[in-house]
Amino acid sequence: MEPSLATALVITAVLVIKTAVLELRNPGSARREWAFVTDKVALAGGSLTALAVGAAGWAYGGYGVVAWALLAGLLVAQVMGRRSER
Repeated sequence: MEPSLATALVITAVLVIKTAVLELRNPGSARREWAFVTDKVALAGGSLTALAVGAAGWAYGGYGVVAWALLAGLLVAQVMGRRSER
């Protein structure tokens, strides 16, 4: 396994564990934190980001870039989804 791919997977695992711990402390928080998956604008922004990162880095990083592109898209979608919470 490439080091770059392993790093992206570890960061993803940390985000999932963080969500689980917060859900145990405050039931319902995971649903609020992951509500962006039903927001079409947030998903479109995240998808566009993942596509741009993947396309720009494919020649340089190969398959490791796919994991980073998906992670970047996920984080962008999550931030864009929080715009509707205000």
